[in-house]
Amino acid sequence: MSQTIPGPDGQSRCAWCAATPEYLRYHDTEWGFPVADDTRLFEKLCLEGFQSGLSWRTILAKRENFRAAFRDFDYNAVAQFGPADVERLLRDAGIVRHRGKIEAAINNAKRAQELVREAGSLAAFIWSFEPPALAKPQMVATSPASIAMSKALKKRGWAFVGPTTVYAFMQAMGLVNDHAEGCAVRVQAEQARAAFRRPGWSA
Repeated sequence: MSQTIPGPDGQSRCAWCAATPEYLRYHDTEWGFPVADDTRLFEKLCLEGFQSGLSWRTILAKRENFRAAFRDFDYNAVAQFGPADVERLLRDAGIVRHRGKIEAAINNAKRAQELVREAGSLAAFIWSFEPPALAKPQMVATSPASIAMSKALKKRGWAFVGPTTVYAFMQAMGLVNDHAEGCAVRVQAEQARAAFRRPGWSA
């Protein structure tokens, strides 16, 4: 089965982005492009946790609702959430109403604060796990790097950050370029990665 399909402009795209129209823009403008912004990194870790057992389509459709509910994923703000906020979120039909995942997001916000004090930024910690280039894209669901990051986060008290969740996060945030060979966006993502200044690294 081919890993690519023709896109609306005639150029090849990763086959998964044909599953729903919402995926095409996400694939073309976000997935696989490197991110160093702590808020965006925290948001994606949270959303990957909420996706557990669900489809990314479900989460993507609710992303703006999640942002409104979680103060645009400002981890300093989310870290202040208490029991009343948990109950408020459980009543919010615009998000995934799962107590364990909601409580994990709040817990992880507190752990994010600790990690920033430890590493200087979430980005510096996360990008320290960037692996070597993949030989064959879209062939695995975990990797040695995702296992290592998962263990490091769990050691620091994070929740809903298993190796598969972390690998999906690494794909999305550009730590790996997992666009299929032949996908037109693979070249763009690789160019962005080449120009990207890794957080915590000297020039």
